[in-house]
Amino acid sequence: MAATADTVISDAKTIMDKAIDALQRSFGRVRTGRASLTLLDGVRVEYYGTPTPLTQVASLSIPEPRLITIQPWDRTAIPAIEKAILQSEMDLNPTNDGAVIRIPIPKLTEERRKDLVKVVKGMGEDAKVAVRNARRDANAQLDKLHKDKAVAEDEVRRLKDETQKLTDRYVAKVDELLKKKEAEILEV
Repeated sequence: MAATADTVISDAKTIMDKAIDALQRSFGRVRTGRASLTLLDGVRVEYYGTPTPLTQVASLSIPEPRLITIQPWDRTAIPAIEKAILQSEMDLNPTNDGAVIRIPIPKLTEERRKDLVKVVKGMGEDAKVAVRNARRDANAQLDKLHKDKAVAEDEVRRLKDETQKLTDRYVAKVDELLKKKEAEILEV
């Protein structure tokens, strides 16, 4: 019977892990004034009528700290790649020489940095909400197990404490990631 209570905790941990992973992916797409290939993760290129991830139509590299180069495997895709990057709302201006697309990463203004810090704080808060929702769902499942007489009251209390400690650990992890990303954004 205790196995079902243990699965409640492990399910909550899995959901919290996914919240952290999603946060890290979201942070990767935030421009920091430094070249990063994760900036282009969400870019979809209209390739033969199908929205295709950029990484499937070209090879990407960072030859310099503030430059991304894109080498399309099919040169006819260059206009579609440039269009997709311009439509991505990241304020990036690609240029091409007929074979390679270059994306210079401009320095961020102080105002833009502050805006980005607000954006990442919002992302961090969303991740914390996801972690707390996992805790709430786990506690509800534990209460149901107790109500169904599958788990004793003192065991439910112990498992809820364990869930709270897990939640605190993941919220601290979100805060740590947020602090690191803020420092990266504010770095001149």
